[in-house]
Amino acid sequence: MSIDTRDFRNALGKFATGVTVITTRDTGGEHYGVTASSFNAVSMTPPLILWSIDKSAYSLDAYCQAEHFVVNVLGSDQVPISNRFAQRGENKFQGIDLEEAVGGSARIVGAVAHFECRTWQVYEGGDHFIIVGEVLKYDYQDGRGALVFHNGRYALPEPHPMTIPQEEVETGEGLLGHHFLYLLRQSLSAYRKDFYPRLEHMGVDEKEWRVLTLLLDRGALPLETIAQRVAQPTEDLKDTLSGLTRRGLVSDRDDNAATVALTNAGGELARKLLQMAREYEQKVFEGVSEEEVSALKAGLERVIGQLGTP
Repeated sequence: MSIDTRDFRNALGKFATGVTVITTRDTGGEHYGVTASSFNAVSMTPPLILWSIDKSAYSLDAYCQAEHFVVNVLGSDQVPISNRFAQRGENKFQGIDLEEAVGGSARIVGAVAHFECRTWQVYEGGDHFIIVGEVLKYDYQDGRGALVFHNGRYALPEPHPMTIPQEEVETGEGLLGHHFLYLLRQSLSAYRKDFYPRLEHMGVDEKEWRVLTLLLDRGALPLETIAQRVAQPTEDLKDTLSGLTRRGLVSDRDDNAATVALTNAGGELARKLLQMAREYEQKVFEGVSEEEVSALKAGLERVIGQLGTP
């Protein structure tokens, strides 16, 4: 069976994972860090975890030969840290608050959990090496959300409505049914469920839609800025851009290019997508007065302004 790598990646993206930065230090004292979502538990007794590293990674030898490493589980507010360590380059640790862990590896301050490990074994795994570590020390923070990776983009964990006790749902005041966050989540879910399948008729998926319309609105942008705006990890974004480039929708670039821009064909498609979005919005708000729609949008803008953008 022949497997399309990009489509296979999309399928794997349906499995939600946390986001970690794995850090280590070599015998010469140089620090290394890489973003990884392949972290998983292996055993309770002894306490073992695993993660995997691409055989083409610049830091491959450092991790495969390291005696110790640290798994830093990122918090939901640490997207910039994830993006930084997902890219190649020097000075990844510059400006980041660090502590020293076992073997001299770096602990990222503010991570929601740390697992300080001794390398247990390294196994062959196709185009990756699987690194198993024995947990020597660990710690975690309660009351903070972890960063999640799902469907090719960053996400936030939240309690599922089905897990809320029935007595909390069915109160005389309709507490849950009229809760602001619940209403937002339900409306967003319903909106996306009906809107996203329409993108298939235009030959794009939801990740490509976000990139194309962003570039139409803002013009050419650096890769890092796009990743932040569409809440997509840098490496996964590169895969999305690769598909758009092959179809002639964004400008050709290499990994050192400063910006990404729409081609003429990409701009034409993005304008059609935006028009489709506007027409769908009009359909959604049929029966709702212009005053109510304006009030709703203005209210949401004030809430965003008060809470701050993520």
